[in-house]
Amino acid sequence: QVQLVESGGGLVQAGGSLRLSCAYSGIIYSIYVMGWYRQAPGKQRELVALITRGGNTNYADSVKGRFTISRDNDKNTAYLQMNSLKPEDTAAYYCNVHNVLSSRDYWGQGTQVTVSS
Repeated sequence: QVQLVESGGGLVQAGGSLRLSCAYSGIIYSIYVMGWYRQAPGKQRELVALITRGGNTNYADSVKGRFTISRDNDKNTAYLQMNSLKPEDTAAYYCNVHNVLSSRDYWGQGTQVTVSS
């Protein structure tokens, strides 16, 4: 059974940094794409960043150059390093894994990031 647990959210001033973590279990790593999404109040959930099985990364234009997605297979943890945070980055952030064979998606419970101006 796939389980995802996010942590690392919080309140930070504009220009500050946070690192989100996603501890996962029950994953056969080689068949999954991992990603971070966010959802602000009144808005649709949007892709922030993803990392493929081969280690390639993709980012939303709004976070390019500021956020970095990574993973540590030994620790079964994925990360989202967020620098130069802006008030518009305020949202609930969700970890996602996508099984490329079954096309099934799994989600964590979310962690809140609030950036004050």
